[in-house]
Amino acid sequence: MALNPYAKFLGDAPAREAIDETAGRLKFLIERVGSHVEQPPAPGKWSAQEIVCHLADCEIVFAFRLRQALAQDGHVIQPFDQEIWATQYKSCDVRTALEVFAAVRGWNIRLIRALSPDDLAKKVTHPERGEMTVSIVVETMAGHDLNHLAQIEAIADAA
Repeated sequence: MALNPYAKFLGDAPAREAIDETAGRLKFLIERVGSHVEQPPAPGKWSAQEIVCHLADCEIVFAFRLRQALAQDGHVIQPFDQEIWATQYKSCDVRTALEVFAAVRGWNIRLIRALSPDDLAKKVTHPERGEMTVSIVVETMAGHDLNHLAQIEAIADAA
């Protein structure tokens, strides 16, 4: 598996710019989705609400991963099963998930902006992806954002 499975969504775009814009784009797209927020676009696919809940959970995970990577040499990232985490998303409020995402993302942006080149080069290990750097974790965040924003945009376009 690639170090950053979301690299194709980021392309050559600057990761920090994508990360900075996500909370605002997410709020705008959820407003566009409107009353269809709980409707999955197809059987077995997540609704916009579920995607926002997933993004909120992932932002908490990325916050921990970044801080552990900076605090501990040779940190090993703990993967999680997103499908198991998603089993409770239908009962979550999309507005609360948006607030959580925006708050934690703001906190993460402050950290990311303060990272030095040495911080970004710090190595971590992902059990499924191998050795990577903090910079790749940040790029993964950005590509992950863009992937899910595109999914919500497609839902909004169909609403």
